[in-house]
Amino acid sequence: MLNSHSDIYAATGVDIAAGYESVKKITPHIESTYRPGALGMFGGFGALFEPSIKGMKRPVAVSGTDGVGTKLKIAFLMDKHDTIGIDCVAMCVNDIICAGAEPQFFLDYLAVGKNIPERTERIVAGVAEGCRQAGCALIGGETAEHPGMMPEDEYDIAGFSVGFVDYDDIIDGKSIESGDALIGLESSGLHSNGFSLVRNVYADELSNIDAYMPDLGCTLGEELLRPTRIYVKPLLQLIKGFGKDIKGISNITGGGHYENVPRMLPEGIRARIDAKSFPQYPIFSMLASNGSIPQRDMYSTFNMGVGLVMAVSESKADAVAAALRELGEAPLYIGNCEKGDKGVDISW
Repeated sequence: MLNSHSDIYAATGVDIAAGYESVKKITPHIESTYRPGALGMFGGFGALFEPSIKGMKRPVAVSGTDGVGTKLKIAFLMDKHDTIGIDCVAMCVNDIICAGAEPQFFLDYLAVGKNIPERTERIVAGVAEGCRQAGCALIGGETAEHPGMMPEDEYDIAGFSVGFVDYDDIIDGKSIESGDALIGLESSGLHSNGFSLVRNVYADELSNIDAYMPDLGCTLGEELLRPTRIYVKPLLQLIKGFGKDIKGISNITGGGHYENVPRMLPEGIRARIDAKSFPQYPIFSMLASNGSIPQRDMYSTFNMGVGLVMAVSESKADAVAAALRELGEAPLYIGNCEKGDKGVDISW
């Protein structure tokens, strides 16, 4: 007999008690991300944050929202859910830093077929880890249970972040000119783009995703689920030291280099990139070979080992590279800017 509202609702597939349990489990993870400005009022109807804009003459909010895409299918296959939240944060904050803004807070939206508190905790723990890597506070979010719309063992996650930059310090690429150097920062692998193609190429292998692959030095699942790099902290340090000499920043996400590098370029400037300067990650060569994917399509889909590209004043390129090395990065000179139609040429 159903004798309470929660019993009645649970009969439809929505478990209120599991929701309460999830909130209890995720709260410590959320609180671990708090930074100045987070008012510590998690659980209210609106997430509160006092932005750090001291010293800014004309503060500008820069926002980003994104999800993880079909990379989630790999997490489902592996039943591993503690890194997918890092990807979700990365997809948002790496966009915000391209304008020179410091991400300050983050919210997530998690839609689940069934709320399993232990799994929800692992997902949100990943979100919190991503926020700690980016230095932003996880101040709220939503977990929505969708019985009848999603299988019980599946979920989707999206995020939203806001940062601030002084108007005069916005990085918009307008000052990029012929001769400027292009410096790349290495990716951690596939990041979170192109997974529909990846799953198509490895459709047969996914049934044995835990098998060790010598060419990768790990299992296929471990390689595919490797979390996206978050570039915020080293770039904030770099921007603080070099200011206007960091003229443009491009986050290499969906669309690869062909789509994303031109997004930072002004009209009349063309980027020329030497792909031989890129790290040779086995996963990309394996995808190209196993899927018979032309090189241009690879660079139109994947980051190919370089997850972020900067246009830097030619005279400061060596100093910028040295500063990045001091920050623990391995900067790559991948090309330069020239006069020409806005776009990118890649040689390999």
